[in-house]
Amino acid sequence: MIQASKTTLSLTDFLALPETKPAQEYIDGRAVSKPMPQGKHSTIQGELVTWINQQLKVRKVARAFPELRCTFGDRSIVPDIAVFAWDRIPRDENRQISDSFAIAPDWTIEILSPMQSQTRVVKNIVHCLHYGTEMGWLIDPSEQTIFVYRSGQEIEILDKASDVLPMPSFAIDLHLTLEMMFSWLIE
Repeated sequence: MIQASKTTLSLTDFLALPETKPAQEYIDGRAVSKPMPQGKHSTIQGELVTWINQQLKVRKVARAFPELRCTFGDRSIVPDIAVFAWDRIPRDENRQISDSFAIAPDWTIEILSPMQSQTRVVKNIVHCLHYGTEMGWLIDPSEQTIFVYRSGQEIEILDKASDVLPMPSFAIDLHLTLEMMFSWLIE
């Protein structure tokens, strides 16, 4: 179960707090702890970050970041995977990747953990869409289902092994099926 602090605080005060494991997010004036990832969650997250980066990072199209703090729109959230188009990755004066990401990702991916509130996760995806995210995925490993969110469109539900996952415009050439993704859980 996700724990929220009972004390309200400002975003500035929240960002001054030390990072925790699992991460905390800032939502509606409160610090909210994310659940500790479990086996299926961690496996899909690790494999998907690697798969996306093998396809997109090498071509300098986009980059996937696991557990990256993104602060925008009076929230500070930590998507399981945040994908940024290459030219939108914040960089410092040395052209290195910045430590601070004060923009919404182009593609946000959440993986549901046991006992995690689907409502809170969906609210974070919708928040991202409101601030310019092109696509959001909610992966439910226990149901082997993926919910695809796009701004101003109906939610797409994929639950057949042969379903090809829709990709954001910058990754349209990628091909991944539900069967391929969930096969990562079998070793």
